[in-house]
Amino acid sequence: MDFTHFNKQKRAKMVDVSHKDYTLRIAKAYGEVKLSKDAYFALKEGRVKKGDVLSVAQVAGIMGAKQTPHLIPMCHPLTVEGIDINFELDDDNHVVKIFSEAKITHKTGIEMEAVTAVSIAALTIYDMCKAIDKSIEINNIRLLYKEGGKSGTYSYKK
Repeated sequence: MDFTHFNKQKRAKMVDVSHKDYTLRIAKAYGEVKLSKDAYFALKEGRVKKGDVLSVAQVAGIMGAKQTPHLIPMCHPLTVEGIDINFELDDDNHVVKIFSEAKITHKTGIEMEAVTAVSIAALTIYDMCKAIDKSIEINNIRLLYKEGGKSGTYSYKK
């Protein structure tokens, strides 16, 4: 298998996408934040002293997606055309489920932006709730789906 991020001297390089066609690219990602019962219900009921946790996490995730090439060295700088983040609350397990979807019409994919959005949203939840619960867990961050480009469509299968 050839690694695309190495040059002839076996040193890091950014992949050349200049020959590729512009196509619609969509990526969806997922992650979970598991909190203590106290922290979870403080978040859900709006009692966290730092403010509205999910609103801040949503904005942070969007901002994080736009900063992906500054965080991950070989990612191409992209003008993200759409990013959305949604949350589901699991009262029984005290888990915040995070879903992101990123879109762009470009020569390269947007998977890393979708995964970064989830990651930064999760870290923001952690940061805003850590005064209540130091044992918060961030789990199961993964790409759920991607479409567009040469490699076609991918769907996560457990």
